[in-house]
Amino acid sequence: MPALHAPSSDGVTVAVHDLGGEGPPLLVCHATGLNGGAYGPFARALHRDRHVWALDFRGHGSSSRPQGDEFGWDHVTDDLLAVLALDELGHGGAPMDLVGHSMGGAVIAMAELARPGSARSAYLFEPIIAPPGFPPGAAGGENPMADVARRRRPTFPSKAAALWHYASKPPLNELSAASLRGYVEHGFTEEGEGGTATLHPTPDDEAAVFNGAGTVTVDDVGALAIAVTVAVGTTDISFGPAHFAAQIAEALPKGRLSSFPELGHFGPLQAPTIVAADVLAHLARLD
Repeated sequence: MPALHAPSSDGVTVAVHDLGGEGPPLLVCHATGLNGGAYGPFARALHRDRHVWALDFRGHGSSSRPQGDEFGWDHVTDDLLAVLALDELGHGGAPMDLVGHSMGGAVIAMAELARPGSARSAYLFEPIIAPPGFPPGAAGGENPMADVARRRRPTFPSKAAALWHYASKPPLNELSAASLRGYVEHGFTEEGEGGTATLHPTPDDEAAVFNGAGTVTVDDVGALAIAVTVAVGTTDISFGPAHFAAQIAEALPKGRLSSFPELGHFGPLQAPTIVAADVLAHLARLD
């Protein structure tokens, strides 16, 4: 069960998971279609240095969906800002260190641009921050990933059946076993023990989130004053967010690029310990 809940815009209640650890708080923001619970193994690799929290964005995991269809990323940014306002995170209202994956990385940038001083620093793994007009959804068209999302299977006979399915099928078979288990455990509701498991977000809601992409661009991030590490997995650099990572890092006033040739877009969930070590290196540079 989520440890905390934060009221956001559009009637949304945001779930926040306490992933444990010692030290100053650090908040993880997940990728589209995933959830905070999937990052449990990543958090455990940070436990000796940080108390790790992870949120579920609207419609994902244990968070409620908006009363309407407000899945644009400016609305998703409201979810992050609502969580950062929680005193229970232990930051005493001071700027926090944030980790963002894919959409989560873009939303961190948007939150800091909207409310400077929300973040002390940011570690962004392949954030969806592209040149203006990319992806297609940013220009008012359909994001290609939205169609992929609509084809996702919304229910399984049980969580165990969902886990078995994803473990043998791309792209989620790239996740470590523990990360995949966390994704399924926190991303589905099950009717009774061993009953029908329903995916959150629904395929249509996930498609709507993809179509909200493109709100923040490479041109925008030059206004970010905080230290930012942009991490990239280079196995799929010919297309997608990996292709723009170097441009983002160059555009940031205090940007740094970190590459993982052996990883893809799911890096923090593929090799949690390896990516967590780089997060700690990023944080050490701030001291």
